[in-house]
Amino acid sequence: MMHKQLSEDDSGQMLLMTGLILMFALLTMSLNTVKTASLGEPYDAHEDAVLDASTETISVWKPLLENRSIALFESGSNETESAMAAAESLSDDLMRHGEIRGVEIILTDIEVVSNGSTRTVSANVGIADSHARLQFNLECTIDFES
Repeated sequence: MMHKQLSEDDSGQMLLMTGLILMFALLTMSLNTVKTASLGEPYDAHEDAVLDASTETISVWKPLLENRSIALFESGSNETESAMAAAESLSDDLMRHGEIRGVEIILTDIEVVSNGSTRTVSANVGIADSHARLQFNLECTIDFES
């Protein structure tokens, strides 16, 4: 009977390791290619910038508009001018705040309606980034006699 003697050669293991390294390199390249070509998820669920910006816009709209309008009225402007100037400055500030956060916040169709000593300010708000877009209306009534 003839027995084959097994060799102590490591060349097979080296060939296997080289193949594994090559396979992992190709896999990494293909994942990067898919990400670069935007073939992955079209919306990242962790990107809530539009929702966060809308919540912040809603929460600051009324108090800032009231405070600025009253301050402008006390410095000599009439009620309508005060409310409109306050809304326009708030629009500018929200746009800058959005730019810092990577979101576009635009107030359009700003209107001031008078009723005695009160002014009702309304605006259309558009908030968008590369993932989402949201549009809604805001309204605030300012009483200049209180």
